[in-house]
Parts: sequence; C-alpha cells; structure tokens
Amino acid sequence: MKIRAIIVFCLAIFFIACDKKASNDYVQFVNPFIGTGGHGHTFPGAVVPNGAIQPSPDTRIDGWDACSGYHYSDSTINGFSHTHLSGTGCCDYGDVLIMPTVGEQKITYLGKSSQQTAYASNFSHEEEEAEPGYYSVFLKTYGIKAELTASKRGALHRYTFPKSNASGMIVDLDYSLQRQKNENMSITVISDTEIVGSKMTVYWAFEQKIHFYAKFSKPFVSYQVLTDSILTEDGLYSQAKVLVQFDKTEEGEQVFVKVGVSAVDIEGAKNNVLTEIQDWNFDKVRIDAKNEWNALLSRINIETTDEVQKRIFYTALYHTAIHPNVFSDADGRYLGMDHKIHQTTEDRPIYTIFSLWDTFRAFHPLMTIIDPAKNTDFVRSLLTKYAEGGLLPMWELAGNYTATMTGYHAVPVIVDAYMKGNRDFDINLAYEACLKSADYDTTNIVTPQKVKNALVLKSKYYKNKLGYAPCDLEHETVAKGLEYAYNDWCISLFAKELGDDIRYERFEELGKAYRYYYDSTTGFMRGLDSKGEWRTPFSPIESNHRADDYCEGVAWQWTWFVPHDVQGLVDLMGGKDNFILKLDSLFTMESRLEGELISNDISGLIGLYAHGNEPSHHITHLYNYVGQPWKTQNLVDSVLYNLYFDDVNGLSGNEDCGQMSAWYLLNAIGIYQVAPGNPIYSIGRPMFDHVTIKLTNGKQFVVNAKNVSKQNKYIQSATLNGRELKSPFVSHQDIMNGAVLEFVMGDKPSKWGVN
Repeated sequence: MKIRAIIVFCLAIFFIACDKKASNDYVQFVNPFIGTGGHGHTFPGAVVPNGAIQPSPDTRIDGWDACSGYHYSDSTINGFSHTHLSGTGCCDYGDVLIMPTVGEQKITYLGKSSQQTAYASNFSHEEEEAEPGYYSVFLKTYGIKAELTASKRGALHRYTFPKSNASGMIVDLDYSLQRQKNENMSITVISDTEIVGSKMTVYWAFEQKIHFYAKFSKPFVSYQVLTDSILTEDGLYSQAKVLVQFDKTEEGEQVFVKVGVSAVDIEGAKNNVLTEIQDWNFDKVRIDAKNEWNALLSRINIETTDEVQKRIFYTALYHTAIHPNVFSDADGRYLGMDHKIHQTTEDRPIYTIFSLWDTFRAFHPLMTIIDPAKNTDFVRSLLTKYAEGGLLPMWELAGNYTATMTGYHAVPVIVDAYMKGNRDFDINLAYEACLKSADYDTTNIVTPQKVKNALVLKSKYYKNKLGYAPCDLEHETVAKGLEYAYNDWCISLFAKELGDDIRYERFEELGKAYRYYYDSTTGFMRGLDSKGEWRTPFSPIESNHRADDYCEGVAWQWTWFVPHDVQGLVDLMGGKDNFILKLDSLFTMESRLEGELISNDISGLIGLYAHGNEPSHHITHLYNYVGQPWKTQNLVDSVLYNLYFDDVNGLSGNEDCGQMSAWYLLNAIGIYQVAPGNPIYSIGRPMFDHVTIKLTNGKQFVVNAKNVSKQNKYIQSATLNGRELKSPFVSHQDIMNGAVLEFVMGDKPSKWGVN
C-alpha cells in the first residue's frame, strides 16, 4: 500500500508540474502565420522580442504583398534572408539570403518578372512549422529540412541533409526584396567555414548599410565567388554570391550556420552573433528564445473558454513585440542618423523601425501600460535620432529618414509618455525637438535633399502662416492639417506642463485649426484652396491614392480625426443629435468608394468605417463622448469578432508594426486611448472573463467581466476598485496604481455610462 501511495503521489506531482508548465507556456497560443495571407504583410520566421535579426523564408520578390518577403499563397521558397519588416505597406530589407542545395546550384537570372530565384525550392505548408523564435520547413526540391532560430542579434540555421555527394549552400548578398539598388557590394570567403560581406541598398531607406558574418559548422571543400556584372534583357545585373560545396553529406547529417548582421561593420556583425551564440546548440538557442517570448507574453494573462480568441490575443501580443528593433550592436556601437558611428551603453539601447503614423495610436499607449521602461527607451532613441539628424523622424528605418506618411507623430509618443509620468529622458531636448517638428525649418537636417523636401513639407509653413494648408499647393492637406492640429495640441500640453505660457497659448490655438477644414454645408472636412474656396467637385467617397486631399482615406473617414477635441467637433456639426446621426451613417451606409486610384489601404469596412487603416481606429469610441456608450460596445464587438481571425488572412489590413494588433489587445481588454497625450482610456467591450496585467511597478491591473460571452457584449454596470463607475472612462493613473475594473455584462444595451 505504501508503494502504491508513493506512486500515486509521484504521478500527482508529475501532472501538477505538467499542468503548471502548460499554464506558463504562452507560446503555444501564438500562430505566427496570422497575417501572412491577404494584405497583413507579416512573416513567420524566427525572431526574439525586438530582435535585431529576423531570419525568415522569402517566397516572393516583387509586389505589394512581398513587403515582408513571405506570402502564404506561394508554393516556393527563394531562401532565408535575415532582415524583415512586419506588416508594413512599403518594402525594404530581405538582406543576406542563404539557401541549402543538393545537386546543381542554379543561379541564372530569371528576369524582373519572376518571383523566384533559379535555386528556389518547392514546399508544402503541411511540412512547415512556426512558433515564436523558431521556424522550419521541408525543401522538397532538395530533400532538406530547414530550421531557423535566433537570439537578439544572431541567427542560427540547422539544415538536415540527405545522403549526397553534391550538397552545398548559396549565400546571396545581391538578393533583396523588390530588387533594391545595391551599391558597394563585397563578399569574401575568409576561411573554409567563414564568409563575410557588406553592401548598401538604396530603396525606401536611401542609405541602408548592412554587414554580415556567417560561420558554418561543416568546412567547404570548394567554393565559387561571383562578383561580376552580367548583361540581361533588363540591363546590367551585379552579382555578389558565394556558392559553397561540401565533400558529401550522410543521410540525416545536420549542418549549422551562424549569422550576425550589423549596420556598423563586419566586426560588429561577427561579435553580435558570437557573443550570443557560442556553440552549435540549436535546441538551446530555440529554448532561450521561447523562454524570452514566454516572459513577455506572460505580462498579460487572460482567462477564457474561447481558445480561438486566446490564439488571436497572444498572436497579437507577439506581433506588438517584433518592432521596433534593437539597432545598437553588442558592443554598444550603432549607426546614427548622421551616418556616423556612435557609442551607447547596454542600459541605453538604440532602436530602429518607427512606424509612428501608425503606432502612436495604440502601440505606444499599450507599452506605457505593460512596459513603460521600454517605451521610454523608444522615446530616448527618437531623441537621439533628433540630436544626430536634426529632426524627429516621421518613419525611421535603419538610421534613415524615409519621409513616409504625414504629421509629426513622434510628438504624441513623447508627450503621452511625459503626461503619464514616464520622464526618464532629456525633457529640454524633447521640448526643443517637438517645437522644431511643428515649424517649417529645413536647417541642420542630415538627409539627402529629395528626402528633406518630403520630410519638411511646405504645409507646415502654410498652417503656421495661414492657419491651414491650401489644397491647391500640396496633396493630402486635409489629413495633414487635421494631424497637425492634433500634434500641436500635444505640444500645448507639454508647454503648459513646463510653464511656457506663451507657447501654450499659441499651440492651444493651433490645436483648434481643424475648424478651418470643416464645411458646414456638406458636413465634411474638405480641401480649402489658397483663395479660401472649397475644392470642387467634391465627393466624400472619392479616393485618389496619395494625390487627393486625404491620406489613404476619404472624407467620410477623415472628418472624425479630431481626437483631442471631440466636443469641439460635436459643436461644429451642430450638436449631439447631428453628430450622432452622422456617426451612425458612417457605420450603416453602403461600403462603396469611387475614384481614379482607390487606395488599397481603405479596407476592413463596416459601412465606410475602415478598420484596415489607422485613421479610423478611434472612431468606434466617439459614442462614449455623446452619451451612447452601448453603440461603442456594439461596434467594438463587431470589429473584434469580424475583423480579427485565427487565420493567415486574419487581419483586415497591414499589421503596421504592431498597431493593428495593439488595437485588438487594448479593446479586447476593454479600453482604448482616443487621444494619446490625454492619459484617459475610453471603455469599450471587454472580451474575457478575467484579464490580469502584471505591471512593472509590482502591481496588477485586473479586468473582470461577469457573464461575458459573444452574445453578452453590453455593459450593465461597472465598478472600479469596488466603487461604482458611472463614466465610460478610466485614467492611466488609476490603472498604474493597481486596480480592479469589474463589469457585469448582458445581451441588451443598458444606460450604463450615459452622461
């Protein structure tokens, strides 16, 4: 009996341990293939949180849906490159491609119309696997199993070969996504196990420098370096490849490759990978990556019986931790915006990939809750880029100003952090940087002139001189003007906090400039020309991508972009009743657009609300400001359940460096910040029974939703820390103090939250 009791006890302990392990394994709920179909533009490859390197398969070269290098609809793989963008609408990267081979190594240039390299391999999704920090696929053409994992600055490949006397690898440096212009390419074999190289590409980032170091576990018996230029029907094509051959491989033999990359130099690339990956223990690197992801994903614990929503939630959290990327090397060196080498310290990392037009809205507010210290790191990086380059970035990539998108949205990121008490950065420098962003000042900016012309637009001069940007002098002036007003309002908050009364008054007034664009006769924000006349003809559903008065949208979507002064917009529209009537129309009218070149970004439509693009992201919450919170709850529910899926086509638009996912996360928890800078969150529709956020100050923010279900989407009552909550808003300070927000849900609208 004693032996039996001991066995039962041991089994109980075993199952408890297994259950505990499973409960701590958040990685199991992540599906990296979400967003790899449709126009999500995500990639499934290996990466650790905010890692500098992203080894991932490339399945196509050209087209809008090649932005991440991978599209789920494809059936061939060109190889595995080491730099990728997650969810962007513009393309870059795809650097340093490696492909294992068996047999003839085909390298014939197939022309600009081909999506494949000559050495591409067929594959099946049935023989493909991905989890955070790990990717594998079987390359049918060569009979090779390929596996990828990564550390913060290094990649480790494991290739399982068949028995062959003709096994090898191709290292392709001239390869890049969308066939970028390669300059200053060099590739060198420095030993029978090491290859290094450098190049600069001219594309979205006008001077993207990359250096690499690759170390192989199996010596080469021969190799061929190709650095010539070949004349093709498309013109002169410059090569930079190394074709490696091994003596032979046995059945099941594994060959490993370590790869490091750096924007500084080859020594930096070598040090990056060898510092972090000392040996060939692939499984250890994979486990370390998994542990790092579990530590990050465990910051938010959700309890729900809906396993599908659990996968969507944790995949969204995963997607918010891919960008920005660490840009400083292991030794602290990094390439500055002035394209000089600078030095930082381990506790002050420099980051790159700032998609600010997107991420100021939900990603950075999310970070101020779950990891305010890292968000402060991002702010410091932006300020460092200002100090080196002369201007805060609009969209920064690999140490380059890209001059992409509109507004100056580094400002709300900085101001929102400051207003929430996260102030471990140079406040005076931040204020100076914000002020320069608002002015038409082209002096002392380190960037090519053609970039500068797009980075510092004349519309800033007009909005400061005339009060608005004339539509006959620039494109997208309604979008620019509305964004400028919001950005300037953020600066007014900063000025007030710093006691700068003169600038506070000036920027407070500039924050009201949205009123110039409102045409009361049509009820829309419209283009106003330099003579003070409305642009005609006018249609609120017309789109001419990048060549009209809006930015990736139409008047129906942009008219609502006054997040900082909803009451002012209500007044412009003639009061609550008119405001509500028009807002209702947005969500119920026919989803029809017209125009010469309708923007592909206008997607994820509910009526003409476009969730697939960022300008609409705050609109569902506007009902909370006019006494109809049940409509916010209903519409948030509609977006959560109808526009996010556990599927390759699970996003209604580009992921945009975590913004699309951050919107889902905040709203699934039950909150959303309408106007970053104002530390108040609007309450929507909580999805889960229980949510616990482990705050980095040692406290917890808990959201409980009693009786919650897909049908029970309406809030019946709410309490905050046990006290009745009557308003559909909660403050950032309440959250960070540690709070329990509790809802009682039902299947019918209630009067809860009605002012």
